[in-house]
Amino acid sequence: MSSTDLDKSVVETAYARWAPIYDAVCGPVMVKGRRAAAAAARAIGGKILEVGVGTGLSFDDYDSSTEITGIDMSAPMLEKARAKMASGKYPFVKAVHQMDAHHMTFGDATFDCVVAQFVITLVANPEQVLSECHRVVKPGGRIILVNHLYSEVGVAAAVERWAAQKTRALGLRPEFPFARLQAWAQSNAGTTLVERRKVAPFGIYTLVCFERTVSSQAA
Repeated sequence: MSSTDLDKSVVETAYARWAPIYDAVCGPVMVKGRRAAAAAARAIGGKILEVGVGTGLSFDDYDSSTEITGIDMSAPMLEKARAKMASGKYPFVKAVHQMDAHHMTFGDATFDCVVAQFVITLVANPEQVLSECHRVVKPGGRIILVNHLYSEVGVAAAVERWAAQKTRALGLRPEFPFARLQAWAQSNAGTTLVERRKVAPFGIYTLVCFERTVSSQAA
């Protein structure tokens, strides 16, 4: 069952408020998931697109084997990312752009890998964003997601349904299920699920990896 989609303006307002404290508050909480996603992307290397790059919190997780381009819809977040770039510490970060992930301006098959960390459960239309990620990644390239995903059954699921009503105004959607990602992949030609695993040590986050199959280039 699909969760109710988020309102774009609610998310924009929430993350403008988060920008000044985002690194301090979210950095330690998300570090394991963030590093797992970046490590999977580094294994592919080349041109990597970070969807929802935010304040550039992930810059430390990449190296010169990659060329990073980031997008985010939050101008206050991107100000923080650009300040990090200006330090000269991240020469492999090519550019960050204010851009809606639902309608990317990049050409088809531009990137070797697309990474979305803690993003896909927050966008207004996850399926549309996934399709855009699929469009801009090269055939044979990967789409790497890391997120907390809805437990779906048991006590945890009940808690997440309750929390969803309390946290939506903060731009959060804790009740997002893996089944929704799976349904998108099954309905999208040229997409293969290549990995789904819990991130150690506590399994709070799940890493999901899709590949754009080479045969999908013609499509």
